Amino acid sequence: MCSGKYQVVILDEANIATYYELFSVEDLLDLIRSKPEDVELVITGREADPRIIEEADLVTEMKEIKHYYQKGIEARYGIEK
Repeated sequence: MCSGKYQVVILDEANIATYYELFSVEDLLDLIRSKPEDVELVITGREADPRIIEEADLVTEMKEIKHYYQKGIEARYGIEK
């Protein structure tokens, strides 16, 4: 992230990873705080720690309105599972 090679870094499901203690919230906070000004850092996942929410510039919560699962379509390998 700090190499100057990337404009966008996505930490997919990092919030839930901290929830399950795969790495610490403090480690994630350190990463957020070390982000260069010209890099966009995107952190996804449920169960975001309140400290992460406080440190973030933008927080979005998505909720299901309609999902094909409601029609009986099973989760697809590589997409939902």
